[in-house]
Amino acid sequence: MKIEDLNQEIKKCKKCRLAETRINALCGEGDLNAKIMLIAQAPGKNEDREGKMFIGPSGKVLDELLEEISIEREAVYMTNLVKCMLPKYRKPKRDEIEICGDYLDREIELIDPEVLALLGYFATRYLFDEYGIPLPPKESQYGKLFLAGDRKIIPLQHPAAVLYDDSIKKEMVKNYRKLKILSVDCKWYPVCPMKTFYERGKL
Repeated sequence: MKIEDLNQEIKKCKKCRLAETRINALCGEGDLNAKIMLIAQAPGKNEDREGKMFIGPSGKVLDELLEEISIEREAVYMTNLVKCMLPKYRKPKRDEIEICGDYLDREIELIDPEVLALLGYFATRYLFDEYGIPLPPKESQYGKLFLAGDRKIIPLQHPAAVLYDDSIKKEMVKNYRKLKILSVDCKWYPVCPMKTFYERGKL
């Protein structure tokens, strides 16, 4: 299957109740060869209306964060765990996560990124369950690197968090900056004495 085929399947999806209230089922977008995949929870009102990722207030924050860490938006691939807007921004239901989780699993397989950046609780919980990683307390997971085979997984605060508490932005920038580090190949890695610690997820 190609990503275009998967996207067509997502756009036409009517497997759950969310098809009755959405305008657009959002496909992922960005560099199909990206090292980094950003995975958020679900589209918001602006994204649902326009059919594009991160164009609302949280999208503006994300753009500022990416600029701060010198990563171009076009260089990453971004998607959602749940492909349709959740009515009144409620929490996703189990069956909605299971249905859309299948789409996400196939997206990850097709894009094959090295780094999965998980934005928010539900995306983090879903991928941790998928990869058999124990879910740590929320306050201790942000910015920490977890390994699952060849994948590097890093939970991050959702950009929308800044809209409610601007005081956390400095900490968010610090955590997001790790994406830049993970996106650059180190020529010394094969002989680095810290390699063992890194592979065990200790760094």
